[in-house]
Amino acid sequence: MITFDFTGRVAVVTGAGGGMGLQIADMILDAGGSVIMIDVKPEPDELCGTPEQRLYAQGDLTDRDFVTATIEAGASRFGRIDYLANVAGVLWFDRDASLLDMDMEVWDQVFDINLKSMVHTARAVVPHMRRRKSGAMVHFSTTQCLRGDPLPQDAYSTAKAGVGALSRSLAMQLAPDNIRSNAIYPGLTETPLQARWDTPEKLAEAGSFVPLGRVATAVELATAAVFLLSDGASYITGTDLVVDGGLLLK
Repeated sequence: MITFDFTGRVAVVTGAGGGMGLQIADMILDAGGSVIMIDVKPEPDELCGTPEQRLYAQGDLTDRDFVTATIEAGASRFGRIDYLANVAGVLWFDRDASLLDMDMEVWDQVFDINLKSMVHTARAVVPHMRRRKSGAMVHFSTTQCLRGDPLPQDAYSTAKAGVGALSRSLAMQLAPDNIRSNAIYPGLTETPLQARWDTPEKLAEAGSFVPLGRVATAVELATAAVFLLSDGASYITGTDLVVDGGLLLK
């Protein structure tokens, strides 16, 4: 197991109420850091670290004022912000479909949650990072935006394609301030978003499409993200990291 040291560091993690976001927050807490955890879901019952290390805010990431106020409260409490993990997103199989057919109000909602929310968080954290001339961000995209899909979720994949562009633009803009920005492209991963894999048989069937023969765990994706935030990735910025078990090889 890779070990990290985040002692004295502070992260903002969205989507921290479950799945990959929760795993990222727990890893940073376990490694001695403090975390401002944001999610529309309630705070999980069991978290790593101590209450003094955590600030959990339940609310809507598309609400710019809420996001800004939460991050400012966290910066005031912990005295700094070093990292941002933009993990929150939605995958609405029942509403997100072909752009030729879908309700455009749903299109806008998906873009607000999966892309614009990341703009809100980045705008709120960058001033704190700039003051310290240091920082790192990781933004979650998807391998789905790198290929077509016979059963499209066009709003989801198009918004997630924008995440990569956002990350690279931030990497270029903020490099003079020693602030890094990278994007992760998960493949098939077992998280609450994939509730459709609700039996071992369905999970195994999904994994059969992957060269490594299985879907990823949330911990595997979180480990990649925490590495990109850590000092071990101090010379990595503007990178698109695919973590998909070889799915894009097929």
